[in-house]
This record gives sequence, structure tokens and C-alpha cells, in this order.
Amino acid sequence: MNKSIVYVLVCVFLWALIPVVSKLGQNGLDNHQFLFWSSLSSLLFFLGIGIYKKNIAHLYKISKNKWLKAISLGFLGTYLYYVLLYFGYANAPGMEVLIVQYSWPILVAVLSLIILREKLTTPKVISILLGFLGVFMVLTKGNFSQLKFENLTIDLIVFFGAFVFALFSVLSKKIEMNDISLLTIYFLTASVASFISMNIFSEFKTPGLNTITPIVINGFFVNGLSYIFWIKALKIGEASFIAPFVFLTPVLSSIFLIVFFNEPFYTAYLIGMSCVILGGLLNARKAKKNAFYHNVKINQPE
Repeated sequence: MNKSIVYVLVCVFLWALIPVVSKLGQNGLDNHQFLFWSSLSSLLFFLGIGIYKKNIAHLYKISKNKWLKAISLGFLGTYLYYVLLYFGYANAPGMEVLIVQYSWPILVAVLSLIILREKLTTPKVISILLGFLGVFMVLTKGNFSQLKFENLTIDLIVFFGAFVFALFSVLSKKIEMNDISLLTIYFLTASVASFISMNIFSEFKTPGLNTITPIVINGFFVNGLSYIFWIKALKIGEASFIAPFVFLTPVLSSIFLIVFFNEPFYTAYLIGMSCVILGGLLNARKAKKNAFYHNVKINQPE
């Protein structure tokens, strides 16, 4: 299997845990406080890896220009995206926000055409459409009439957040830096920015014993480890190719909510999952076929 697919599927599994971890971790903390402590734990996670691999000194060797680029991208993808997303969830129906939020894989595909000059093939278009349809089926539970976009301003803010994360993903593919050093700078930026916004819009508060474990899981794995695999997937695969696989995330999230919180199961979940998987298989099959023809062409005698 294509390594980029393996990496993005690991991301999907970890990102699908976000609703579960958020429900457990925000018991007694508001969004700003949860974001700060999660960002800080992610920073400690990457600092720990850096110390273990003895490459912390590499941070001092990075040029000022690359530091500025990494700080800018970290601000976009590990801070601003979540602030805008949390604002949406606090002020609009969750289902409405989720639909708008998951426009970001589509935006990744669009931005990769403009910035990375990638080709948008028919299988990519079909897999993206099937993925979005699958997400739509899961989030509306098959009842499309219940979805009404009545919070246009908030929806536009969430859409801007989706654009921010898509831009972060595409630009991260272009930056040349050791992955751990890059992610350390990302979450250092997020920790500082979220600490400032927490003190402006909320207040400093230490997490209780019952929320420490979810925060650590979120910081180390859901955010920390997932970003390692996301950056790796972006570096070795086309952004427009791996984006459709992300649509599996909310489908898997629904399954986790059923398992951990005994939420009801709907037939629409099965239909939605089928759409997403079909789109992913179509995309992966086309990539495999292209790789085969490429190898045949290389091995042909001159």
C-alpha cells in the first residue's frame, strides 16, 4: 500500500478520537483553557522526542527566515484553526459547523492545484465528492431537511478556519525542515498564542485530575503524533491525493461515539461510510495503476 495512504489513515484514526477526548477533557475547562493545555502537552511531547533523539540543538541552527515561516504556519494550523472552529461550535449548531469544517479536504485539493501545481484528475474529483457526500450522510443522519444554514456569519468564520487549515497543510508540504523541529516550533507558537488568548478571553485555570488524562492523550497522540504522520503524508504524497481519505474521520468519530457514549446507530452511518470507503478505494486504485504504468515505462528497454 502507498505509504502516504498508511500515514493519512493513522491521522484519520487519531483525529476521529477528537470528539471523545474533547468531551472528557473539557469537563471543567472552557475551549481556550483546553486548547492551551493541549498545545502545551503537544509541545512537551515534541521536546521529549527532540531530547531523546538529541536533536534539540538543531533548533538553534535553523535560519531566522525558516523560523518565521514555521511560526507563521504554526499560528495558522495549530492555533487559529482551532480558535475559529471552537468559536463556531460555541455559537452555532454542531452539525452545521461540522459540515462547513469538513470543506477543508476540498480546499486542500483546490489549493494544491494553485500553489503546488498538482493535477486534479477525474478519480480525485469523484473521490472528493463521494467523501463529502458520505460526511453529509453521517452528520445529517440521512435527513437532509433538518440541516439549515441560519448562522451565515458564523459559518463563514468556520469556513475561513477550514481554509486556514487547508492553507497550512499545503504550505507545510513546501517547507524544508526536520519534521520534529518543525512541529516543535508549531506547538511552541500554539502554546504562546493560546496562553495569550486564554488570558484575554477567559482566565488561567489548571486542569482537574479527571481531565489531565484526556488532555495528555489529546496533546501527545490526537494532536502530537497525528501531526507527525500528517506532515509525512504531505511530504511523500500529493496533497490532492491524500485529502479525500480525511473524509473518513467524522464517520469513524460517529462509531467511537456509539462505542464510548452509547449514542444511537443510524443506517445513514453505514451508507456514509460506504461512500467514503468507495471514494478512497477509487483514489488508491488509480494511484496504484499510475505507479504500475510508471514502473513499466522505466523498465522498458531503449
